[in-house]
Amino acid sequence: MSKLDHVLGISGGKDSAALAIYLKDKYPSFNFKYYFTDTGKELDETYQLIDNLESYLGIEVNRLEDEKIASTNEDPFDFHFKSFRGYLPSPQARWCTALMKLKPFEKFVSGNPTVSYVGIRGDEQREGYISREKNIQSIFPFRRNIWSQDVLEKIFTAENQEQLLAYYSQYLKGSKLDKVDAIFSKPISFNRNYRLEKERIIKEKLDALLEFGVVEYNKSVFQFLKTTDYPLSIEDDYPLLENEDNLVRADIFKILEDSGVGVPAYYNKVKYEVDGQVGEYARSRSGCYFCFFQQKIEWVWLYEQHPEKFKEAMKYENEDEYFTWIPNESLKELMNPKRIKEIKLDHLKRTNRHKSKNSKFLLDILDDTESDACTACFI
Repeated sequence: MSKLDHVLGISGGKDSAALAIYLKDKYPSFNFKYYFTDTGKELDETYQLIDNLESYLGIEVNRLEDEKIASTNEDPFDFHFKSFRGYLPSPQARWCTALMKLKPFEKFVSGNPTVSYVGIRGDEQREGYISREKNIQSIFPFRRNIWSQDVLEKIFTAENQEQLLAYYSQYLKGSKLDKVDAIFSKPISFNRNYRLEKERIIKEKLDALLEFGVVEYNKSVFQFLKTTDYPLSIEDDYPLLENEDNLVRADIFKILEDSGVGVPAYYNKVKYEVDGQVGEYARSRSGCYFCFFQQKIEWVWLYEQHPEKFKEAMKYENEDEYFTWIPNESLKELMNPKRIKEIKLDHLKRTNRHKSKNSKFLLDILDDTESDACTACFI
């Protein structure tokens, strides 16, 4: 029996929902705890997905709420928006993430040794949330490298090279072990001015190690972690060490559809017409309907598919103070028919470059839509 708490945040999007299904089916002995941090500004499809997921999992998803906010009868977003005196969150000031996602999550785990499972896929080039709290460790089951970036930086330091090689020697011999030794021996600059170069070299080392066996790599890292204060250090074994899966976007949709939980309706493409041409749009992410990471075509989608939500989003803008969801453009300006036409034509131009892809989900056409997302919203 595990000595840790195993938790999974449900964002209301496809990846976290699919991860919950995947882990329940593959590791039924784990006692997972699921949670959802409700901002009060989600689309109805989000709540429907969580209801469907609860039916499949056979367990309630914890709705995290602040007692102080709950006593005011205000939505969490409205409560914090008021305290910031109308200052909207933005990529440069993500108070929404800090106060409505991270803070409730860290309170939820309440100091217990915890493994947090993150639904970042094998076809994504991004890292998820890594807590500063020592009792929380992030794991990424959808990709071959299940370990977080902070773990990688530790195992690839020169001072730990000999230790890691000793662990590897239990699983590899001869020329294979010599090649692993050569991988670890390649120097890495830890000068802060060369952060990107450092990450590039670490990725090269990681990819090379994985070619010598994912399981061997996982077991060696796990033994190293047992000499640290990471939460997994107190475990005698860890079933995910044997996991060699590498799931991509198509796998996620298949998991949701095969399970019966279903894909949130806002991922489904909707046709629009402009200048005699037919295009398709949809939403590319879960989260608040006014998320500032949305593309402009997604704002048009919101205006045309959920006009009441678009009007609500408009109420938060203050053009006199330049507090707008989109830099240098208000939603009032965006809803101008001429501007909507420009956005649709630009969107058509981009999607036409990817016509060879055949999918009913917009995400499979616009591959870059997820890369700008606030990863902390998908803890």
